[in-house]
Amino acid sequence: MFDRRLVTHLNWPFLLLVCLLAGLGIANLYSATSSWGATAQPVYLKQTYWLAIGLCIATLICLVDYRHLEYLSFPFYGGILLLLILVLTVGKTSMGATRWINLGGFNLQPSEIMKIVIILAFARYFSEKANVRGLSLGELCVPGLILGVPTVLIMKQPDLGTAMLVLFIGGSMALFAGIQRSAVVCLGGVGLCGAVGGWFLLHDYQKRRIMTFLDPERDPLGAGYHIIQSKIAVGSGGFGGLGFMKGTQSQLSFLPERHTDFAFSVFAEEWGFFGCLLLLLLYLLVLLWGLHIAQKAGDRFGMFIAFGVSAMMFWHIVVNLGMVIGLMPVVGVPLPLFSYGGTSMVTTMIGVGLLLNVSMRRFTF
Repeated sequence: MFDRRLVTHLNWPFLLLVCLLAGLGIANLYSATSSWGATAQPVYLKQTYWLAIGLCIATLICLVDYRHLEYLSFPFYGGILLLLILVLTVGKTSMGATRWINLGGFNLQPSEIMKIVIILAFARYFSEKANVRGLSLGELCVPGLILGVPTVLIMKQPDLGTAMLVLFIGGSMALFAGIQRSAVVCLGGVGLCGAVGGWFLLHDYQKRRIMTFLDPERDPLGAGYHIIQSKIAVGSGGFGGLGFMKGTQSQLSFLPERHTDFAFSVFAEEWGFFGCLLLLLLYLLVLLWGLHIAQKAGDRFGMFIAFGVSAMMFWHIVVNLGMVIGLMPVVGVPLPLFSYGGTSMVTTMIGVGLLLNVSMRRFTF
């Protein structure tokens, strides 16, 4: 039975901050897609619906004590792993990638759900196995296997961006749990060799993205077009921006994917340096709040969940912003709460629900 006293411990300021970011994202989508004319259903309205669905899911998550998830984490992991295998056999293919399972009314992307499931699985493992000496190389074999199998399956879809994020989330949680120095050096060497050898395993379009990242001007009207137009949009905003719905790159349709991967470029052009600074401060506040929830959690499992969700948001923000300003290759990673995408919004709101769950139950035993 749900204890109504928990409502008094709900972190309302954090929830309002998340809704503020999502609201800014919806307003930005309205501007980014205003030149599209009449459509069946505007993108900003769809994003509003997804936000409402995400809030309902976050509410449902808060109704259940997160400690019950400790026993369900590995069954969840096994279930999503089976879905990833199913994607490679009967999945829906779009634009050369097979990442979705058609469920009639909507398409399910198991790789997105794996970000949450890997947090739960690692939270259970590290809450039981972590020690003050740090994990040795041998003790990292099991979490390495837990992380490696879904990463390989996601890479085969292919989805380099999501696979990279799953690795970053798992790696961050492992470092948070504590790793012996010798193991860190060894894993660093293996990772470097893997990065060099992995070049030969990439698809041609993935290699082109990396080469374009190193030299966008080598194909300004092809592979380099996205990043060149994004940098123009960000730079043209100056300090104060061009104003809401007055950006030239977005309104004149020079900027591709301006409602998804490059939503931040639209915002930067319209609101300039000061607007971007405010947006980044809001994201920083969300991340610090998440780490504070981890610090104040009532148990180790809750602490690792809160840290994992914070790491997930952090890497999404870093990769997307690095991508739109040319510091990282374009890998199709959305900006949480800001870029359009139903799966991305729901995944982020599941993470928010977990953070609220851990926060509101820090006083219960």
